[in-house]
Amino acid sequence: MARLFGTDGVRGLANADLTPELALSLASAAARVLAEHDRSHRPVAVVGRDPRASGEMLEAAVTAGLTAAGADVLRVGVLPTPAVAYLVSALSADLGVMISASHNPMPDNGIKFFADGGHKLSDSVEDEIEAILGEQGGDRPTGAGVGRVREVTDAVQRYTDHLLLSTPHDLHGLKVVVDCANGAAATVAPEAYRRAGAEVIAIHADPDGLNINDGCGSTHLEVLQAAVLEHGADLGIAHDGDADRCLAVDASGAQIDGDQIMAVLALAMKDAGELVDDTLVATVMSNLGLHLAMREHGVSLRTTAVGDRYVLEELRAGGFALGGEQSGHVVLPSHATTGDGLLTAMRLMARMAATGRSLAELAGVMRRLPQVLINVRVTDKAAVAVAESVSKAVAEVSAELGETGRVLLRPSGTEQLVRVMVEAPSHDEAESAAQRLAGVVSAVH
Repeated sequence: MARLFGTDGVRGLANADLTPELALSLASAAARVLAEHDRSHRPVAVVGRDPRASGEMLEAAVTAGLTAAGADVLRVGVLPTPAVAYLVSALSADLGVMISASHNPMPDNGIKFFADGGHKLSDSVEDEIEAILGEQGGDRPTGAGVGRVREVTDAVQRYTDHLLLSTPHDLHGLKVVVDCANGAAATVAPEAYRRAGAEVIAIHADPDGLNINDGCGSTHLEVLQAAVLEHGADLGIAHDGDADRCLAVDASGAQIDGDQIMAVLALAMKDAGELVDDTLVATVMSNLGLHLAMREHGVSLRTTAVGDRYVLEELRAGGFALGGEQSGHVVLPSHATTGDGLLTAMRLMARMAATGRSLAELAGVMRRLPQVLINVRVTDKAAVAVAESVSKAVAEVSAELGETGRVLLRPSGTEQLVRVMVEAPSHDEAESAAQRLAGVVSAVH
C-alpha cells in the first residue's frame, strides 16, 4: 500500500479521496500517537482551515476524531497555515491540524499536522499514525474523558501581533497591492500590512468557499501585475491558498520570484548581523543567478533536495536563519517554524522602507539566468542514472557552459520521468542544451 502522507500532509479530492471518515481516523490516530509520546497530560490540539467549502466538513470530522481520542480542541477558524503553526507554540498545544490544499484547485483539500512547538511531524511519527489507522484503539474515553472544544476568538489578533513584532521596520510610505487568492490570507494579510503602516489595495479577498485559487494568487500573477500598474503601487504581493508562501511584483509589473526574495532578505539580514554563519539554504532548483549573487556578497549557499521539509531539516541541523524555495516558500526560523508568506512579505517591504530603494533595485542584486526544464518519459529511471552516455553528455554540456550555466538531471519521485534542467546566459542556449540532453536521456533503454 502506498504511503498515505506525502511531502506536505495528506491531500486529495475532498469527499472522494480525502473523506470525512479518513479525516476522523487520521485525527484520532494523531492524537493517540502524540498522547503515547507524553502521558503527563491530556492532549490539546489547534485546528484551523482555509476557506474552501469542504473545509467545513473536514473540520467537523477532524474535531470529532480528536475529541473522541480524548484531546481538547482549540478551533481558530480560517487562518493561514503558518498562523496555525505559530499558535500551536503560542497556546502551548501538543499538536496542530491545518485543513488546506494550499495552491491546489478548490475541489481538493488536505490535512497537515504540526507537532508541539509548531514543527512539522517527522517521517517516523507519520508512519506511526498510518500504522494505527482504523484500529479500535482499546477503550475510548467516556464522561469527562471525552475531549472538549473551545473557540479561540483572538487568534487573528495573536498572529497579527506576532507578525508586527517580527518586522524590523514599519512600512509607512509604501503602497502595496495584495492578492489574497480568495484564501486564508484574506482574513489577515490586508490588516497586517495596514497595521504595519502600508497603504493596501486588496484583491481576491472575498472567499466564498468556491473561488479559492480560481485564476488568482501566486499561480496566476497577471491580474496582480495589472493592478500594480493601475494603482501606481510600489509593489504587489501574491499569496497562495493557505498563505505559506508569496511571490512579488515590482512597480513595473515584473515578477520577483522566491530566489530574488531570498537574495534581498539574505543581504538585509547580513547587514543586520542576523544571517547565521552568513549562510542561506535553498534547494537544487534555485537559479544559478542566486548562487552567483550570494558568492559576490560573501554569503554561502547550501543546497538541499527539492521540498520545504529538506530545507527545514538543513536549517535546524545547522542553526541557520534563512532558507527557502524558488516558489516563494521562505522560512525564517527565528520567527517561524514553517514557511510564512505574510512574514516574508513584511520583511521584504521592511527592507524597501528602511533603505528607500525600490523592489526592482533591491532584487537587481540577482540576475536570473534563463532556465529550461524538460520532463523526459523513460522506461527505467535507474538505468538513466547509471548510463555512460548520459553522464558523458552532461559532462560535455557542463564544460561548455562553465561558470555561466548549470545542468541538473533529477528523477521524478513518483513517475518514470527524468527532469532535465539547464540554465545558460540566453534562453536559446539553455533550450538547445536541454533538448540535446533530453534526446540522450530518451535514448537510454
